[in-house]
Amino acid sequence: MYTMSQEGNALVYRYDGEVLSVEPWGANSFRVRSTILGELEDTDYALLKQDEVKAEITVGEYRSEIVNGKIRAVLEVSNWSKKCDISFYNQNGKLLLKEAGEGGALNKKNRFFKPIIGGDFHLTVTFASEPKEKLFGMGQYQQDILNVKNCNLELAHRNSQASVPFVLSDQGYGFLWHNPAVGRVSFASNTTEWYAESTKQMDYWITAGDTPDEIERAYADATGKVPMMPEYGMGFWQCKLRYWNQEQLLEVAREYKKRNIPIDVIVCDFFHWPKMGDFRFDEEFFPDPDAMVRELKDMGIELMVSVWPQIDWKSENYEEMKQKGLLVKAEKGVDIAMLYNGNSTFYDATNPRSRAYVWDKCKQNYYDKGIKVFWLDEAEPEYSGYDFDNYRYYQGTNAQIGNIYPQAYARTFYEGQTEAGQENVVNLLRCAWAGSQRYGALVWSGDIHSDWETFRRQVCAGLNMGVAGIPWWTTDIGGFSGGNPEDESFRRLLVRWFEWGTFCPVMRLHGDRVPSQRVMNQAGEVMQPTGADNEVWSFGGENCETLVKYIRFREAMRPYTRKLMEEAHTLGRPVMRTMFYEFPEQECCWDMKEQYMYGSDMLVAPVMYEDAVERQVYLPAGAKWTLVHDGTEYEGRQTVTVKADLDVIPVFLRDGKLSELVGLI
Repeated sequence: MYTMSQEGNALVYRYDGEVLSVEPWGANSFRVRSTILGELEDTDYALLKQDEVKAEITVGEYRSEIVNGKIRAVLEVSNWSKKCDISFYNQNGKLLLKEAGEGGALNKKNRFFKPIIGGDFHLTVTFASEPKEKLFGMGQYQQDILNVKNCNLELAHRNSQASVPFVLSDQGYGFLWHNPAVGRVSFASNTTEWYAESTKQMDYWITAGDTPDEIERAYADATGKVPMMPEYGMGFWQCKLRYWNQEQLLEVAREYKKRNIPIDVIVCDFFHWPKMGDFRFDEEFFPDPDAMVRELKDMGIELMVSVWPQIDWKSENYEEMKQKGLLVKAEKGVDIAMLYNGNSTFYDATNPRSRAYVWDKCKQNYYDKGIKVFWLDEAEPEYSGYDFDNYRYYQGTNAQIGNIYPQAYARTFYEGQTEAGQENVVNLLRCAWAGSQRYGALVWSGDIHSDWETFRRQVCAGLNMGVAGIPWWTTDIGGFSGGNPEDESFRRLLVRWFEWGTFCPVMRLHGDRVPSQRVMNQAGEVMQPTGADNEVWSFGGENCETLVKYIRFREAMRPYTRKLMEEAHTLGRPVMRTMFYEFPEQECCWDMKEQYMYGSDMLVAPVMYEDAVERQVYLPAGAKWTLVHDGTEYEGRQTVTVKADLDVIPVFLRDGKLSELVGLI
């Protein structure tokens, strides 16, 4: 016989070895867990402890319910099979989400635990599907799709793919798959199916809200908020692949100051070290990093330094880290996770001892020299072959917990920096998982190609990352791979991308421009090349004027950007916002993927097609709109066609706000 009972503040069902618990987890929210032949685990992968909210629990013979503010869960037990189905409703009695059910004679299981010999389970959780439902979030996938309904998504990280398994529904709920296992999700027309390759329990969080903003704020309360963005995060960041020595980097910084072009951050990219895993400057190419940092600070520029998690077999730290068990291990074969300029594996970011070791090295060799911002590259981590079932971490197998790696990587530096007394930490990472934001993670979209199709994908990626709870996000302006600064076609792409980058949470120019230049050391060994020039003056004089104009506009926007960063920090709001975020009552706004809101007062419509010199923009009802370029005023509730020559991106201001910006671009 099954049992249904109130246990503390939770509604609990027990039958045939399963324990299923529904409990309040923040306002208007539930955490739902289930396991087989064991007890529930209090994992804290992303969810933070919440202030206790007293639930209203009613236990019946076959139907029980639990209510927490605006959300109600109903558990119904079949009189025949004794299986339990869960349905969720809002405060108005509207059905939000329900499990798919056993399907009569089909005898299906909503929560199917398929045993793996040795202890874990393959887990499949199936919900009924509302075919017309619209779903958003889930992190960063390289597709020109904003509404992920009818998408099949891999729950795994890759270079340029960040799986952050939070989804927001136009039906009025948000759902977090609180499981870092490698897996997949299918938002099909007939069912929604979540799958974990290896796990011990089902664990998800669901919240109800009347607006997207209410849902996002509840999610931020549950998983954490970003720190306050420091001032140097709000301006322009200069980067290329790669400034290969100290003097080259300083000369670029000096040229920016000589030209009086505002710049907040300059970046020292990868292979400024002798071997991967040495976590220090190569003395041959960077003979006096202390003096380099001092000169940059005197110019008002912060230095960001690249750190990779790879530990080369020839690194000065490899043997010690191997002896102490601080490295990711292969389940079979040789412990090589990546083949790139040598044999390497990764430091195990899920191991607190490994985190402490890596931070100690970086503190000695970077932080103590005055470097306060880090580029935590390769954060997925990037395996040479994405054989997710062949690696084991301190916290579990990669199949079981691998998606938490980028969060733990960000945590390594965030905790080290805050313990050293730093406030307002921001570090650049190439990947994220739920909760990464609370560790100061600024995520960028990876080693993407330099073409128009890829450009369009990034807008969807950035908006869905914001919905997924990652408000700090950016791209390599111009794309990473390729792009010749002398090529007119690429120059047009770069200008359009740069204009859009002005209205991303962080504005950062980066890329591996061609042709590359060869670099050799004193011993005659070939080192990593330095890409072609990638500074704003590298793309022609007229284009340079346009790019500088947008850098100056970014400076003029600084008070507004600061306000948006405060909202992200205190309330958990995204900086880049989908149109429906600000205008949820206007149905058409749920379908718009090529325009968005930068905060609540600025509508941005990037030009993302090569030969376009105009574009259509929908101006939402309930507001008046002013075109930044020439001050033209428009009533809302209409679609307008706006001229957009190469040096113009259509941007509109809401209800007379930010009038000081009119005419600056």
